[in-house]
Amino acid sequence: MAQTMNRIDVEFPSAGITCRAWLYHPHVAPGSGGTPRPCVVMAHGFGATRDASLAPYAERFAAAGLFVLLFDYRHFGSSDGEPRQLVSVRRQLEDYASAVDFARTLPGVDPQRIAAWGTSFSGGHALVTAAQVTGVAAAVAQCPMMDGLAAVRGIAGYAGIGQLLRLTGHGLLDLCSAPFGKAHYIPIVGKPGELAMMSSPDADSGYRALAPPGFRFEVAARIALFAGLYRPVNFAVQARCPVLVQICEHDSVAPASAAEEVVRRLGSKGEVRRYPIGHFEPYFGAPFERSVSDQLEFLRRHLRA
Repeated sequence: MAQTMNRIDVEFPSAGITCRAWLYHPHVAPGSGGTPRPCVVMAHGFGATRDASLAPYAERFAAAGLFVLLFDYRHFGSSDGEPRQLVSVRRQLEDYASAVDFARTLPGVDPQRIAAWGTSFSGGHALVTAAQVTGVAAAVAQCPMMDGLAAVRGIAGYAGIGQLLRLTGHGLLDLCSAPFGKAHYIPIVGKPGELAMMSSPDADSGYRALAPPGFRFEVAARIALFAGLYRPVNFAVQARCPVLVQICEHDSVAPASAAEEVVRRLGSKGEVRRYPIGHFEPYFGAPFERSVSDQLEFLRRHLRA
């Protein structure tokens, strides 16, 4: 296992496929190293990988005394799985559950104090994980995509029905490739008017600012046929633990109204923080500081960290 500072490379199986991750060890005071610590399980949003601007969050959590398991979904990044760049909601949720199970086995981790953390598309995953995976103690959903149907309506609003028809056509073409183990790709982001899964005015520049060198800005097009069917909002009433929902009030791709509905359905299990920013802003500068500080305050209370 390679090591960088307090971070090592690890891997775990998910439905027979190897997922790879970074494990951050907590910074602890002298004499307290033997005490079991909480762990935050993290993964990125739509089409993204662990090296796309998530390390600063993990480093802050580790500095606060938490373990962090930051992983790539199968089909993405350093994890296995063919075809590459395949966004499958079912498989990504399986990977979250497998990551939680793996985190519970790690030396030094308290298996009763595991949190699920997600941003954007994986913000919805964090909520579903909180509803479906037994024993998750807390969940954080930053600028979350909580309703695929609402997001599809948003695309129709800013890009027009023609964009939805083009995406559908490419999705069908890709679906025809699936039986042969192949994929037809479309861009993740584009400028307004371009073919892409996200083409709101801030999407292209915002997403690209997150990405590391060599990043693949494409996904298998079949997700365009199924994205509208993924509605984490419907799992809110089943959440088994406290959930922090962080809403970007000027979100162009993950409708804030859906996140507000999640907060309403969560009832006493929900906590909400609202920020007057867009979808791609929480990762940098002052918005990052405010977001990560709110996350740490929430995690300290509910993980007893």
